[in-house]
Amino acid sequence: MDHSADAHRTDLMTITRFVLNEQSKRPESRGDFTILLSHIVLGCKFVCSAVNKAGLAKLIGLAGETNVQGEEQKKLDVLSNEVFVKALVSSGRTSILVSEEDDEATFVEPALRGKYCVVFDPLDGSSNIDCGVSIGTIFGIYMIKDKDEAKIEDVLQPGKDMIAAGYCMYGSFCELVISTGNGVNGFTLDPSLGEFILTHPDIKVPKKGKIYSVNEGNAKNWDGPTAKYVEKCKFPTDGSSPKSLRYVGRLAVTINNSQGSENHLHFFLKCSIGVFSYVKVSISGHFHDIVQALDLVPKKIHERSPVFLGSYDDVEEIKALYAAEGTKA
Repeated sequence: MDHSADAHRTDLMTITRFVLNEQSKRPESRGDFTILLSHIVLGCKFVCSAVNKAGLAKLIGLAGETNVQGEEQKKLDVLSNEVFVKALVSSGRTSILVSEEDDEATFVEPALRGKYCVVFDPLDGSSNIDCGVSIGTIFGIYMIKDKDEAKIEDVLQPGKDMIAAGYCMYGSFCELVISTGNGVNGFTLDPSLGEFILTHPDIKVPKKGKIYSVNEGNAKNWDGPTAKYVEKCKFPTDGSSPKSLRYVGRLAVTINNSQGSENHLHFFLKCSIGVFSYVKVSISGHFHDIVQALDLVPKKIHERSPVFLGSYDDVEEIKALYAAEGTKA
């Protein structure tokens, strides 16, 4: 790739232009999704700016509260949550919001309601802020049946019913990755323009990955197949090179840094499972056991579940280990 030529491109595909192009392919579209996405993008830009100046603005440190997951809230957690809630409500296109930082769902005032509900983690990995490690925002979008009769059941849908999902990573650069079910595209924020530019069109993953991601501190809690798989990653028996371990401890960053080839053995929000399973299937085109994650119907908004995500051959390998023990991944 000629990076010097890329630096002087004049025909830039911004995320706004990209979404409008997609909208033009659907004559029935009224632009509601485009408006909603523009408000999500605005929230991502605001959080990116806040993260970059967190030390100077005294946004590093605890806010004195804990979220529904029992995690101590950082000041940036609270700020990011307020930003996204206000951005989504002001879009006039949402009826219900579910944030990891709030115990209960937020129901938008009837006069401002729209046909979407959004589930999100405004700042995944905020505990990494103090040490300068990348963090991110995770979001998923559902349609609701009736905005005038919005209820919590409208949120308790399987991941396969999402109409869009994505994440935004904040670090040495800011990257927004999104899928609407037909491929996955990555946009990088150009600070000089204040715009997300398409830099990673139609993202694909290799059939077999070279990286695994896992918190080995939880090894004592793993079942047999999981332990065997991680052992094979480190000590392959087929003469191949061992996989590299890359673990950050935060889902959005792990997914992004591992470039789709990770096997993330971690517990996280049901909405996160849906989002990343949705993105994974869109990238790989393989549905294998990820479909099971997309089929899961949560019973409550902050429900958790384990999941394997990875390249096709890697997931098939873990499935074979479970099959050998007579259990199901």
